[in-house]
Amino acid sequence: MPSPDSGNGRLAAAVREVLPAVRSDLDRLVRIPSVSADPAAAPHLRASAREVAVLLRAAGLPEVEVVAAGGQPAVLGHRPAPPGAPTVLLYAHHDVQPPGDGAAWNSDPFQPSERDGRLYGRGAADDKAGIAVHLAALRALGDGLPVGVTVLVEGEEEIGSPTVAGFLAAYAGRVRADVLVLADSINWATGIPSLTTSLRGGANVTVEVRTLRHGVHSGAYGGPVPDALTALCRLLATLHDERGDVAVEGLVRGSADPLGLTEERLRADAGLLDGVHLIGTGNLTERLWARPAIAVIGLDAPAVASASNTLIPAARAKVSLRVAPGDDAARAREALVTHLKARAPWGAAVTAEPGGMVAPFSAPAGGPAYRAAHAALAAAWGRPAVDIGVGGSIAFVTAYAAAFPDAEILITGVEDPDTRAHGANESLDLTVFGRACLAEALLLRHLAPGS
Repeated sequence: MPSPDSGNGRLAAAVREVLPAVRSDLDRLVRIPSVSADPAAAPHLRASAREVAVLLRAAGLPEVEVVAAGGQPAVLGHRPAPPGAPTVLLYAHHDVQPPGDGAAWNSDPFQPSERDGRLYGRGAADDKAGIAVHLAALRALGDGLPVGVTVLVEGEEEIGSPTVAGFLAAYAGRVRADVLVLADSINWATGIPSLTTSLRGGANVTVEVRTLRHGVHSGAYGGPVPDALTALCRLLATLHDERGDVAVEGLVRGSADPLGLTEERLRADAGLLDGVHLIGTGNLTERLWARPAIAVIGLDAPAVASASNTLIPAARAKVSLRVAPGDDAARAREALVTHLKARAPWGAAVTAEPGGMVAPFSAPAGGPAYRAAHAALAAAWGRPAVDIGVGGSIAFVTAYAAAFPDAEILITGVEDPDTRAHGANESLDLTVFGRACLAEALLLRHLAPGS
């Protein structure tokens, strides 16, 4: 009887054989500027969905359709399960972030470019590589696919999946599965695979400060009359204490395995400037994954280039709150609103409007799919995987967990600490990509009955 290792070797060879074609497919997807946040990019979203549908049909899925439930186009593909086998939902998304400042890129963000073993381009990692991982696993297994597979490639993940609840309700019968595999996370390092077991939630609040009915000359009234922008700065400064910890009362604060993360590595991964201090207390992974975080991500105020000597009557800011696993996103958002309204400087008029939110997520460890994933990752990387948290949010995960509570959810990764997802020069380590493709193929085989 052949050993499991010989089976792994055959599957590894099959993955290597399909990788050049899958890489070509990934390049083609990266060239489509499917920016879901840009209304003008709607034709590109449709083109991207059509291309994904073509690729899934070519990968052996007999049922493939471009669908939507009030939002951007998604792609659904399906291959029925053999008798007695589970159904696995493979998730990714084909929409991408805007490229941002083109001058910050070393190459065209929508022209894939390979340099030093990395593929550069917007979506090369987040998350068109996730689509490519699914394609590679399906092609490598071919007619030997031992489980049922549904592939869902979403088109609005980068704008918070605003229609996900309606989508899951509309297509519940077609996306129900025993296991969800979401290939949209990160690995601890290029040489250390990871399974993401927790996600922070998120919530936004837009705060406005008013001090005047209209702008007035700063020379004539400056001194006794407060301007709104200075008042807003003082209000925003109350969101953190002197150590840099979030100062909003009542938020959940959890713990996390330090995993040996050093300040030197974190500073390098984040691109922190020399002399800038890290903020907050507790070990670094706790601060990244298990505790709340607040950042000001936007301001409405006069631009420096066009500023005049005027006391500003009103100013606004968008405040982003990351919610720790175990907390309630709606309650945490309300705590932030309450904090802002209660700390109006100098009697300024403060309004705080709640925005969108995503619930945090914690996956129970130890189930059969969890064990199968660890075995597959260890075989593909040649070393054990580690469980990690991620500080970001994925709306689809929490929505799916609520709709299908009996499904095991596995969050795997094609990214690494140098991927720079959402930033300039986003890239994919091609060695990690190959290992992720093999790991998913092994996982689908491990999930088969009797494996």
